[in-house]
Amino acid sequence: MNVFLASAGHEMLSVRRARISHLLLAVFVGMVSVSSIIGWITNATVTSVYEQILAAGLTTAPNPFTSVPALYYARNAVIYVVLIGSLMAIVLGVQATIRDRKAGTTSLILSRPVGTIARLAGQLAGLGAVIAAVLAVSMAISWAAISIIVGEALGPDPTIRLIGFVGCAWTLLMVFASVGMLAGIFSKRESTALLVPFVVWSGLAFVLPQLGTAARPVALLNPVPITVATGGYFDLVAAITAPLAITEQFKRAASILLQDVNVPGSPIGSIAILIAFLLVAVTVVVFVPRQKLRGALND
Repeated sequence: MNVFLASAGHEMLSVRRARISHLLLAVFVGMVSVSSIIGWITNATVTSVYEQILAAGLTTAPNPFTSVPALYYARNAVIYVVLIGSLMAIVLGVQATIRDRKAGTTSLILSRPVGTIARLAGQLAGLGAVIAAVLAVSMAISWAAISIIVGEALGPDPTIRLIGFVGCAWTLLMVFASVGMLAGIFSKRESTALLVPFVVWSGLAFVLPQLGTAARPVALLNPVPITVATGGYFDLVAAITAPLAITEQFKRAASILLQDVNVPGSPIGSIAILIAFLLVAVTVVVFVPRQKLRGALND
């Protein structure tokens, strides 16, 4: 049997059997699915307050939600991908490689004429298929919810933009899944295998953006990228850290695709950075030395 296909199929089966994976996947799907409803509630609440202020003659400004694009209601999904989705991908990645080490089956598999590249690439492909399926379900629910909110089915342009957002989300999550796999391979203990990628994630999501902007950590929880202009030292540091802060690059690309007027420009540069990170991560994973895969846990 083809090693690549067998590894991919086994990984999908293992994820389907794991209870913790079911919990994480359910939470992610649920949060992304209700993000559109949260956006609609925000719109309704602000509009209600605006109408009261307008009736009292306290403002003549137009309702800020009068001309928002339909995809505005999906913007909350951006932060859920960064927070919940990334941690879900890390756990799936760690489990993919730590599972065989705990059971002692890696050495048995590699005692056969099995290529490590095909084996690891197959596991990555299996994880990629699972993550793609979860994102597809989440976005299908969001598409339906937004269509109900705006009173008509989304047209081709917003639908294509939503698909592009899913593609960016998949790329980001696969980067963290790869980091999780590497942690599962190189860590000597299972607890360390989970801790190290979480630290890497927190550094990429919070520390690097803060170094270049001096933004408060709570500001990094917004679904739009930080664009604080601080000048001097921070501008210099931002030129170095900005390309490495892939969660901010994802938020920038996603915001542009979802037609956020506060984030101008083209998403191509940010998408290119995400793809570059994914290619590097996948390359590092599939070229892990054969002997390293045989390492046993110390738990």
